Amino acid sequence: MSTQTDTPSLASLTELPYLDENGKLPASLSGKIGVYAIFDRAKTLQFVGYSRDVYLSLKQHLVRQPESCYWLKVQTIEKPNRTVLENTMNSWIAENGETPIGNDADKAKWTESIDVKPLMLDEEKANYEKAAGEELAQSKVLKNAARRVEAEILETLKSRGCQEEIRFNPKLKDSGLLDLK
Repeated sequence: MSTQTDTPSLASLTELPYLDENGKLPASLSGKIGVYAIFDRAKTLQFVGYSRDVYLSLKQHLVRQPESCYWLKVQTIEKPNRTVLENTMNSWIAENGETPIGNDADKAKWTESIDVKPLMLDEEKANYEKAAGEELAQSKVLKNAARRVEAEILETLKSRGCQEEIRFNPKLKDSGLLDLK
């Protein structure tokens, strides 16, 4: 983790475990502006992003893609500068030799709220279709599907040893979306 403004190579940065031995994200990144690279268990680059709060972004990615977040490399900067952040991100992607799947085909899975509609079970889909035209009934089906998917995510994180407090925005569940509060 560095704070310089020149662009370090991705290979030159120290890799950190996504979750420490206590099941926590690196607290030192809370409120930090920077660029980060996320690697899976096999240390294959999955996503490169930048944020005004790296810690919160890492938490979102962990919830959205828990099986792809095992290692990370981070470059922080003191002052927000979109050009520096974008140049660093693009440099790391170029250094990788190919665009990581999270910056390409799976970008929405990494950067947008979780949409539970494609994850609905057959019974949930049938109930949703039965309730066509009844907004309140459809909303209830979506909320229940969102709660089921939320429980699955929390169970996956628990099995990873995650001890972070995870709270989803309850207002989004009626729309069939999951995102952290």
